[in-house]
Amino acid sequence: MAETKTPDASRRSERSRRAIFDAALALVAEVGYTRTTIEGIAARAGVGKQTIYRWWPSKAAVLLDAFLDLAEQAAQGETEIPDTGDLEADLKLVLRATVDEMNSPAYDGPARALAAETVVSPELGAQFVERLLEPQLELYVRRLRAAQDAGQVRTDVDPRVALELFTGPLAHRWMMRTLPLTHDYADKIVEYALYGIAPRRG
Repeated sequence: MAETKTPDASRRSERSRRAIFDAALALVAEVGYTRTTIEGIAARAGVGKQTIYRWWPSKAAVLLDAFLDLAEQAAQGETEIPDTGDLEADLKLVLRATVDEMNSPAYDGPARALAAETVVSPELGAQFVERLLEPQLELYVRRLRAAQDAGQVRTDVDPRVALELFTGPLAHRWMMRTLPLTHDYADKIVEYALYGIAPRRG
C-alpha cells in the first residue's frame, strides 16, 4: 500500500500568504485602494476571507505586510548602502535605485495608498514608520557615520538630520507628482547636499 504524506500546513499557509500579498498589490494597482476590499483580495487569491481575517485585521494591514514583502524582494538581500570609499558615488547609486523604485507601478499605487492611510490611522502610521521607514533611514545613518570616520563628512553633522537632505526631496517630488523623478535629479540632490549651493571659495 502506497504511503501517503501528511500535507505540509506551513507550506500551504505560505502559498496562501504569498497569493494574498500578490492579490492585494495587484488590486490596488488596478482599481485603487478605496475600491479594494478584503472580499476582492480573497477572491483574487483563491482563499476564504476568513483566512485573511485570521492573519490581518484590515485591508490596510494586509497591504502594509504585502508592501514590506515587496520591499524585501526589491532589496535582494542587500542590507547596507555600498561603501566604496566614494560617498558621492555611493549615494548617487542608492538614490538612482530609489528613483527607479518610486517610478515603478508596482511600488507607486501601494505606496500612495499606505501614505494616505497612515494619515487617518495613527496605529498603521506607527507600524509603517517602525517596520519600513526607520530601518531604511538607519542605512543612511550608518553610511554617513562611516563617512565621518573617514573624514568625508564633518564630525559635528548629525547623520539623522543630514539624511533628510537626500531622502526628503525625493519624497516631496514623488508626492507632488508635478515634476519627473529622474536619475539626473537624484544626482543633483546628492551634489547640492554634499557641496552646498553657495559659491565655492578658492
